[in-house]
Order: sequence, then structure tokens, then C-alpha cells
Amino acid sequence: MSFGMRENLLAAGLAVFDRSGFEGATVAAIRAKARASNGSFFHVFGSKQELAGALLLEVLRHYHAAVLAALDPSPDAKQGIDRLIRAHLDWVVLSRREARYLFEISRNEWSEDVRDAQRAQNARLAEGIDRWRAPLVKSGELLPMTPVMFVSQLIGPAQIFCRAFLSGRDRADPRTEAGALIACAIRALVPPEHIDRDERRYANAS
Repeated sequence: MSFGMRENLLAAGLAVFDRSGFEGATVAAIRAKARASNGSFFHVFGSKQELAGALLLEVLRHYHAAVLAALDPSPDAKQGIDRLIRAHLDWVVLSRREARYLFEISRNEWSEDVRDAQRAQNARLAEGIDRWRAPLVKSGELLPMTPVMFVSQLIGPAQIFCRAFLSGRDRADPRTEAGALIACAIRALVPPEHIDRDERRYANAS
């Protein structure tokens, strides 16, 4: 397999999916965008669905790398919350086409191989976050909760703004809400005795 051709087809697929949606995208349109022959396409991918699954994993890898980079070097609890939320918002805005594909366009009818790879990538992200989080829970700087609850409190509210931005329902840059989102997340994830008066006031006013 030609690595260059694979990357070219993935980039073309992303552009076509972004323009036409998953159902509207065709192999012919992806080939035309990539300037690839029919034989070249099917030498690399067996179908549009196979390309879409490979693209999902590639985009997911980029997103996870951006999130985990926010935890290097390892920050304290409130710094980590701040960095993780800003990393999420930055990636959505600066990688808007990839974010639209990941959160708005891609489908769930993946092959078992893609689902297994997706679960493995998600597990690595969870492990990376937990390596930072677990010592802070133990020291009392973060509230104890399940990893799923932690991520939902951390990223969930930001996703409301991000999805509106990605769908075009709201043209406002979601990063303008970063301060309020961070303050609310700190209030949800940090014990009250570790929250200063200004942070509490900001969260209550948001």
C-alpha cells in the first residue's frame, strides 16, 4: 500500500464528507478530489465505509493527541481542568473540518475491527487522563468519581457550544466561553475548600 496514496484519499474523503455529508459522499467524488484512479482507490480501501472508518480512527488519534498534550507537563488540578477544556475548544475551532467529521458527520455502523480500534484508542485516552487525575483524587485536590462522570463534567458543557458551532447553528467562537466553562468545571470537579472566592463567584454568575 502506498502511504502517500492512503493519506491523499483520507484527506480527500474528509473534504468530501464535510461538503456532502456521509450519505451524499461517493467514491467517485473522493477519487476526483484525490485525483486517484478507480484501481488506486480500491487497492487501498474496499469501500467508502472502509475509508470512513479509517478516517474516524485517524481523526480520533489527532484529537486525543491534542488533549493529552495539555497534560504535559503534569499540571495541578485547576490548571489541568483549564488546559483540558482549552485544548478541546482549540482543537474544535482550529481543526473544524476534522471536528465536524468526528462529532457531527461520522456514523456508528462501523466494522468490528473499527469499533475495536476505537475502543482501544478511547481506553488509551482514559488511561492518560487518569494518570494525571488519580494522584489528585488521592490527595483530595479532585473529587472522587468515575472516569465517565469526570469527562462528562469536564467536556460535556463545552460540547453544547462546540456542536452548535460545528453545525452552523451558532457562528460564535466557542472559545469565548472558555472562562465560564472552566469555572463551572472547577466547581463540579474540585472540592469546595480548594475553590477560591473569585472562582466560586465567576461560576455562580455564569
